[in-house]
Amino acid sequence: MRYSMWCMVIAFALILQVPSAWASTYSIPADKIDVQKVYLGAPSGFEKAAKIDYESVIKATPEYEEVKRKHIEPGTGKYWILLSQASNRAVRAISEVGQHTGYDFIAAQAYLGGLEPGIPSEDITPLVLDRVKDTEKVPKESTNLMDKSKDKEESKTARRRE
Repeated sequence: MRYSMWCMVIAFALILQVPSAWASTYSIPADKIDVQKVYLGAPSGFEKAAKIDYESVIKATPEYEEVKRKHIEPGTGKYWILLSQASNRAVRAISEVGQHTGYDFIAAQAYLGGLEPGIPSEDITPLVLDRVKDTEKVPKESTNLMDKSKDKEESKTARRRE
């Protein structure tokens, strides 16, 4: 009886250890970490890595398209403001795709490709590009949550009825 009980305890302990062995954990050595090329996650430990072509994502933003369409000169204030907005939009899209797909580490394509030993990763650039295109369809009125003009109009109409 004691022998079978002891075997069950050992078997149970082994079963608990097996799932952790299935999921490979990766990390980037401290001397190779470049925080400018990491868009989501911690380089010190992750399980599901993805890579993106950041330049393609920036070029797909409406802000970058405005720079090209209006021939805004590089180095001007307007240029840097639009590029900053394009970067913010890109990082937001990357973060949203990461949250919805389960990737716990997303970095620049060239960065992950240049690491030794290589880290297996999937290119999610098309998913991020789709997300950027979805966010540009949002009407400007709905993005401004502080706009109370519609509420004011409704309250004026309600007061007139009273």
